[in-house]
Amino acid sequence: MTLIAILVGTLLAGIGSVWVAAALSFGALARYTQHMLSMAAGALLATAFLHLLPEAFESEAGAHDLFLTLLLGVLFFFLLDKAELWHHGHEHHHGPDGAHDHDHDHHDHGHHHGVPGAWSVLTGDSVHCFGDGVLIASAFMADLRLGALAALAVLAHEVPHHMGDLAVLRTGASNRRMALVKVSLAGAVTALGGVAGFWLLERLQDYLPYFLAVASSSFIYVALADLIPQLQKRLTTRQTAAQLAWLAVGIAMVSLVSGLGHGH
Repeated sequence: MTLIAILVGTLLAGIGSVWVAAALSFGALARYTQHMLSMAAGALLATAFLHLLPEAFESEAGAHDLFLTLLLGVLFFFLLDKAELWHHGHEHHHGPDGAHDHDHDHHDHGHHHGVPGAWSVLTGDSVHCFGDGVLIASAFMADLRLGALAALAVLAHEVPHHMGDLAVLRTGASNRRMALVKVSLAGAVTALGGVAGFWLLERLQDYLPYFLAVASSSFIYVALADLIPQLQKRLTTRQTAAQLAWLAVGIAMVSLVSGLGHGH
């Protein structure tokens, strides 16, 4: 039962996020992108702070060790982001010099790469999705309700990432349909990560709280370092109120899913 839930959750998160990204990039929803970013940030923070971390701290693991894992997780995802930025900035220059002066946002690299960049994006995306699958599996193995929340949070945080991927592939001479197929295949790797996570975590049950802390660090980092900075711009009072409202929608959505799961 848990394995089936993991497969459903990972496929929905992995492929569903690609289709939402496509709707926001190519479809009628494009004008709502900023609202979706706000909602995603709220959903990620709520999942991490209200659900995954409390579940981890209810275990027998020590608070100091869990906070250390959370800190190391945030630093790890920061370094991973740095590595991705460096890689995209040096597709054709692999020398160690010149690793500096690269400061553009990594979701906006669509104008700089042709096909080679597109394939590196797909490879990186597949590895990232595999990791997401392991994190979703760890949440499902702790509690089905937590798993559903983690899958929802992964779906939310992958949407802006996949929007960047689709932009890169569109510049690589792919049409929209081929770009969507390629990114969807990368998203499907989330399910492979879920199966691997299920197999590994069954044998590493005592480490489950630490996996939940790592999942939390991933969501917190993405929300604070990636999504919220995109929302930090000079806006009117009305636009700022709309941002806060959509953040609240994200938090409320997670709480609603949690309440429904708890009720069943």
